[in-house]
Amino acid sequence: MAKQIKITETALRDAHQSLLATRMTTEDMLPILKKLDSIGFYSLECWGGATFDSCLRFLNEDPWQRLRTIKDNCPNTKLQMLFRGQNMLGYRHYADDVLEYFVQKTVANGMDIIRIFDALNDIKNLQSAIRAAKREKAEVQVAISYTTGPVFTDEYYVEYAKRIRDAGADTICIKDMAALLTPYKTESLVKAIKKEVDLPVQIHTHYTSGLASMCLLKCIEAGADMIDTAISPLALGTSHAPTESMVAALEGTEYDTGIDLVALSEIREYFMTLREKYIKSGLIDHKMLATDAKALIYQVPGGMLSNLLSQLKQAGKEDKLTEVLEEVPRVRQDSGYPPLVTPTSQIVGTQAVYNVIMGERYKMCTNEFKDMVAGKYGTTPVPIDPEFRKKIIGDMEPVTCRPADLLPPELEKLREEAKAYAQQEEDVLSYAMFPKVSVDFFEKRRMAQLGVNPVLLDKDKKTYPI
Repeated sequence: MAKQIKITETALRDAHQSLLATRMTTEDMLPILKKLDSIGFYSLECWGGATFDSCLRFLNEDPWQRLRTIKDNCPNTKLQMLFRGQNMLGYRHYADDVLEYFVQKTVANGMDIIRIFDALNDIKNLQSAIRAAKREKAEVQVAISYTTGPVFTDEYYVEYAKRIRDAGADTICIKDMAALLTPYKTESLVKAIKKEVDLPVQIHTHYTSGLASMCLLKCIEAGADMIDTAISPLALGTSHAPTESMVAALEGTEYDTGIDLVALSEIREYFMTLREKYIKSGLIDHKMLATDAKALIYQVPGGMLSNLLSQLKQAGKEDKLTEVLEEVPRVRQDSGYPPLVTPTSQIVGTQAVYNVIMGERYKMCTNEFKDMVAGKYGTTPVPIDPEFRKKIIGDMEPVTCRPADLLPPELEKLREEAKAYAQQEEDVLSYAMFPKVSVDFFEKRRMAQLGVNPVLLDKDKKTYPI
């Protein structure tokens, strides 16, 4: 029986987040939006992740206006975003009243699909977001943070997929942010989930280790329903498999996407011009385009590897990298096998560096590591040994409930704090995510309205976690 594969195009979010530090402007998107809308994609991933932060911090743009602009120009295609569970688009847990208001406004401004994930694969951290999205009639896709290690078997992921289904998700995404999937692991995992859980499955994997296209082909043969790709000028490297290549690979088969390659080539031409501009400006670093299989050797994501090396250089201990890489899995085992994705990759990696540099394991612990061991980020995949927990956090009472249950409502307080700057209802949510950054943006916006054009001096190429 024929099964048309659906494609999510990531050019407007993850592709440029991966290759050019999330610096694509709405102005650069605008000329191609109507053509993207005409292709027949399942969805356009265009918001969330680091885009919200980057709009405010570096591009002097209102992220809410970006969403409205894309919706106005793409009325025929579902818009999709990435949402970090109880962290939303920020880097801390937020109270439920803020989360519910954020989801409400996100859908009201044009969002159709909300892809929700948690770094620890703790379903408790996703339940409020799932309920809020369903209340607003959005399509709810819950993502499994894919990682490797002795406990992360097909059975582990199938059990998590069942909890995702029971929580009310419409679809499931296997989210391989660190490019750790291999083709046959992908096939086995998709078959296992599809056998036990009757929900559509989407695969999101990066090209960092050079395996993405093969993984996508095997997942399709195993029964996956949707895949993430990027138009070729913004594909490969740390981005995704090229859209045109996957469409061509499936053309004429039972999985034919129904997408016209000629129409895609017109879109490619536009993004090729943009790519040349980004390379010339230095936004695209050639290093981001190279294949790097180190993640598969050390089971450490590429971004985490470069971060570890940077920390060791600052301490004058570059020669200790191998020791640190050997220490990472030990720290991970001690702390309940957290998946190495943001923010847990930074927490585990930094603690491994401390353990090696100090010459004694856990002589000094970061506050973030203590908080993770204490349960403040949620429940780890494997229970933490009580003796180890006591060694790290002393007599501190561990958190066993949903961490957000400990947070009092905060929306009214945030409204009061943002009152002097807010010009639209959504401004309080921008303030909630990034108080200082949003106030800077609000001030620049006010200056522009007064006819003063604020000059953007920030040329920082800082990248953001997914």
